[in-house]
Amino acid sequence: MNKKDPSTVEIAPLRSFDDFLFDSARFQIPNFKDLEKWGNRVSSNLLYYQTNYLLLAACIFVVVGVIHPVKMICGCIATGLIIGIFVYLSNEKATAANVKHHPIMTLIVLFGLIYFVAYMFQSVLVFFLGLLLPISVSFLHASLRLRNMKNKIANKVEFLGLKRTPMGIFLEQMGLEGDIF
Repeated sequence: MNKKDPSTVEIAPLRSFDDFLFDSARFQIPNFKDLEKWGNRVSSNLLYYQTNYLLLAACIFVVVGVIHPVKMICGCIATGLIIGIFVYLSNEKATAANVKHHPIMTLIVLFGLIYFVAYMFQSVLVFFLGLLLPISVSFLHASLRLRNMKNKIANKVEFLGLKRTPMGIFLEQMGLEGDIF
């Protein structure tokens, strides 16, 4: 069999809502004692339902954003600023020079940043809720959803390299590509 060009990435099809949640869907609590089997189920479901999970994540993020729009925007901005400041401060030369030449100003900026983080903490929490709730819901679904024959066939095609999808690439980068079968 010829493998496709590795640079070609295909979007997995959107699975039916019936298959994803309702009539034909079968759910069961995983065996927590057999972590390998549970991991295989999660990886397989992440591959098979990846487009559904992306749509679900977008919907949950939007719902959290609609419920708390100002906190969501402020949390996003605050998180971006905090990350930007940490990146700037990770440059040891600039940080050492500023501390040495401007110790009072550095102390004022440090206390200002601590106050800013404390003031924006609730908004940052709402922003992270918007990010982490979809991940948690997707993981919960992938853990509970039993695989069906279509799921197994689609995952074999992905594993053989006949089709490369974003979730397949992500799982490959996480070192889980060969563990799911």
